[in-house]
Amino acid sequence: MDLFVVLKRSGPGPLDRVFRHLVPLLGIIALSGCSSLGYYGQLAEGQWQLLRARQPVDQVIANPATPAKLRERLAHAEQARLFASQHLKLPDNRSYRLYTDLKRPYVVWNVFATPELSLQPVTHCFPIAGCVAYRGYYQQGAARGAAALLREQGLDVYVSGVEAYSTLGWFDDPILSSMAAWGDERLATLIFHELAHQRFYVKDDTEFNESYANFVEQEGTRQWRVARGLAPVGADDSEQREQFTRLILASRERLQAIYAGPLDDVHKRMAKQAEFERLRGEYKQVRDSQWNGDKRYDAWIYAPLNNAKLLPFGLYDQWVPAFAALFREVNGDWARFYERVEQLGRLPADERKAALQRLM
Repeated sequence: MDLFVVLKRSGPGPLDRVFRHLVPLLGIIALSGCSSLGYYGQLAEGQWQLLRARQPVDQVIANPATPAKLRERLAHAEQARLFASQHLKLPDNRSYRLYTDLKRPYVVWNVFATPELSLQPVTHCFPIAGCVAYRGYYQQGAARGAAALLREQGLDVYVSGVEAYSTLGWFDDPILSSMAAWGDERLATLIFHELAHQRFYVKDDTEFNESYANFVEQEGTRQWRVARGLAPVGADDSEQREQFTRLILASRERLQAIYAGPLDDVHKRMAKQAEFERLRGEYKQVRDSQWNGDKRYDAWIYAPLNNAKLLPFGLYDQWVPAFAALFREVNGDWARFYERVEQLGRLPADERKAALQRLM
């Protein structure tokens, strides 16, 4: 998930129209040479291009020129969208009842950065979304250019494509072609996840927001399968994903100990590279002994590794068990669950974390 909201809210409908006038203005301001304003300008332009390309899903389905596979997928998405509001008590609005063909594989590319000998992310703060550990770009070339500039500063950098994001209900978010490419069930889970962000969001707490949305996605998908008379999802895929995540998190902890330790920088760099080789070795052992040689993560693990590439791991999962416990406490009542989530979100950050730990 990614968030690119740069305007103050003036109402749910008018914002789409307001954007039409603000985008040219932001473009003019960006010409002043201020890199920060230039960055906001590309966000505004990218968001507007996405909005103006939207079409109602039912019209796309009815269009005889729409490929049959896409029509079928969007029809399935309509059913999932209805289920989200009626059964999961997620927002009932125009979001994900529209479709945008991006004509590219990702909607944005996120750029993560850390110091060479630290896992502390370079953070960026936005008016509504708060502070996050990345910057997003609507053009892959712009993301690569930003990454190159960060590398020149001696930072570790990682660029990752993103299929979907939520504007938290400030706009009518469409189903994106980048989402539709994943298959029927994956599309449904993305809709559940992004609508959860619209339902509730805490500024400056990525771990809370993503764990909460990830739980809604997982439980929502389980209930969606039950409603359609499908068997539960096999445990193999989720177990492999969890094992892989644990390998990364364990490696991250060892790296933190190295960076905080007494070694000089030269030896810390050597220990860093040795840790990455250890991670690859542990991965290979698990892959070959427990996953029957499944190579789904090979491309990621054998590509160059650095601190920034490890940052996204754990953000989506840290508090999922806590939200699962909370859901059990309210006996699976979605309305009461969201009430409790909101209560947690209103707590000061330290108290919120302590409450989540107690739920764990």
